Amino acid sequence: MIYWHETATPVGPLLLAGTAEALTRVNFQAGPHRLRPLSAWRQDAAPFAGALAQLTEYFRGARREFELPLAPEGTPFQLAVWQALRAIPYGETVSYGELAQRVALPGGARAVGMANGANPLPIIVPCHRVIGADGSLTGFGGGLDIKRALLSLEGAACVEDLFTAAERPAPGRVARGTAARCPPRTTRP
Repeated sequence: MIYWHETATPVGPLLLAGTAEALTRVNFQAGPHRLRPLSAWRQDAAPFAGALAQLTEYFRGARREFELPLAPEGTPFQLAVWQALRAIPYGETVSYGELAQRVALPGGARAVGMANGANPLPIIVPCHRVIGADGSLTGFGGGLDIKRALLSLEGAACVEDLFTAAERPAPGRVARGTAARCPPRTTRP
């Protein structure tokens, strides 16, 4: 049985879907790809109690890693990329090229970008922490405003540098209309 629940967050409504045992999907409902639950799915918040509590902690700035049973469906390559995403520390960013090297596919930035874009568990599996080689905040399923807000919430230096103290949004608030550029990162050993 697949269950679903929609919850309000500082970045807009999120639809959670999964079984009684594991979370399989998080979807930005205010973004360009709204998910409509299938008729066979059952609406019930109970299977998502842990995820809802951890998301609340994350948006309060009290949680840096999620500890949830996850069951994303994807190809072996996608699963490897999604696992590598979970190793990117809170508040840090890596380029698509760096991530490609981490999954042993040097020169595979485009393939990593495609896998990153197919991530069914954004926020929980932090695909928002991947940026362009030139430091730009490139595509994101929830939209660049949400990507910027998540990085700002985490205190990522590249996002903090975009605002003066007076312009900086409060944690969890979406900053709109600001050019999104981060300095290039160096590859870590």
